Amino acid sequence: MRHEVESEVQGSVWKVETEVGRTVAVGDVLMILESMKMEIPVEAPVAGTLVALLVVPEDAVAENQVLAVIDDGG
Repeated sequence: MRHEVESEVQGSVWKVETEVGRTVAVGDVLMILESMKMEIPVEAPVAGTLVALLVVPEDAVAENQVLAVIDDGG
């Protein structure tokens, strides 16, 4: 089953910490967003394989925007 990882805030992508094809565990940091001069980690909500990264560093993101997709193999 595929799970969409959404942004909880409006901001910009500061740094991407992983890449497509990598296995991630619950809580692994996928990327770091910057919002109002604060760094906000975006963590994997489920364990699985990262199948899509939909943003790159410096992209502007909206609240609830899908940033990545994880397949849990189920």
